Amino acid sequence: MISKKTALIVLFLIFIFSFVSSYLIFSLNKEKIFSFSSSYQLPKNNNKALEEDNEPKTEECPINGAFYSKTQKEKWEKRRPLGVMIENHIEARPQSGLSSADVVFEAVAEGGITRFLGVFYCQDAPYIGPIRSARIYFIKMLQGFGNYPLYAHVGGANTPGPADALGEIRRLGWANYNDLNQFSIPFPYFWRDYERLSGRAIEHTVYSSTAKLWQYAKEKRNLTNIDEEGISWDKNYEKWSFKNDEKTELRGNVNKIDFGFWDNLASDFSVIWNYDKKSNYYLRMNGGKNHLDKNNGKQIKAKNVVIVFAKESPANDGYEGGHLLYGIIGKGEAIIFQNGKAIEGNWKKKDEETQMKFYDNNNKEIDFVRGPIWIEILPIGNKVVY
Repeated sequence: MISKKTALIVLFLIFIFSFVSSYLIFSLNKEKIFSFSSSYQLPKNNNKALEEDNEPKTEECPINGAFYSKTQKEKWEKRRPLGVMIENHIEARPQSGLSSADVVFEAVAEGGITRFLGVFYCQDAPYIGPIRSARIYFIKMLQGFGNYPLYAHVGGANTPGPADALGEIRRLGWANYNDLNQFSIPFPYFWRDYERLSGRAIEHTVYSSTAKLWQYAKEKRNLTNIDEEGISWDKNYEKWSFKNDEKTELRGNVNKIDFGFWDNLASDFSVIWNYDKKSNYYLRMNGGKNHLDKNNGKQIKAKNVVIVFAKESPANDGYEGGHLLYGIIGKGEAIIFQNGKAIEGNWKKKDEETQMKFYDNNNKEIDFVRGPIWIEILPIGNKVVY
């Protein structure tokens, strides 16, 4: 029978052996152990998804009216719109993928810090992010893009009350279906990239790609252009109307759109859109600097910039950071910038599932110029200089 003293010595030796072994393994194989997978390489930005084909551009994107090739149309006809929450914290800049979104919404998430909802359908992005958490008003805007639009995010507001985004996702029947919450989806569909924006806090490191998110939806959720019941995503989709660029000589001279969101952190989140009459694009500045997409190094641009004035109010749900609410159901004032002109009018959104539409002061619906659409949601009373 082993004595108590002998047993203690044996246990001590086992402990020493385990400690030394662990040290050697971790020190000699540090890279392997702390990588996501010894066999998986993080996606490299070879930007194949951004390469333009040389085919004629004859096919209209149903989301923003831009023309693409038949090859590109064959891709989008097999999928459904994808909304991705992309953050705008100063440590998240430059973001990846915003220039490939068909439509982008921007609003304050909390504390004066804005966040983007990029809606992807007709274009592809090899990198999207940094991806952050869900907010209920972005969900309401995404609901306008047909049946069960995909929604990619990392967690979300979940304090009981009117701003409970994760509760809203469950109520809508999106959870574990068209909702792509990173908390419930494994690598490699989402991943952390600590080198893409080096030296940033861990919450600014989550990325994905349109290809991986559409792949996951197809293979794991049985969601393509049709749902599990065979219903197409666009069965009840209310498409915007589109028009071609105005002739150069007819374009306006509203060359600058300048606004902010909150007085708090105003300089970091100020926005300027500079109009280029020759190309008929608006070029974006974010926090006093050219707003670049890290995927291609180019300045983000839009054919249409829309200012939506909406009632902003605190959710008063006890959340320390202060969740917000925006009154985006109903109607309100709007300014639509396109072709170098400013159209003062209004917005209308009948209910959560209908698309927000825009009208001039004669109640005529605005046709969007074909191409990227940016919709900026500002609190009522904010000043826009143009």
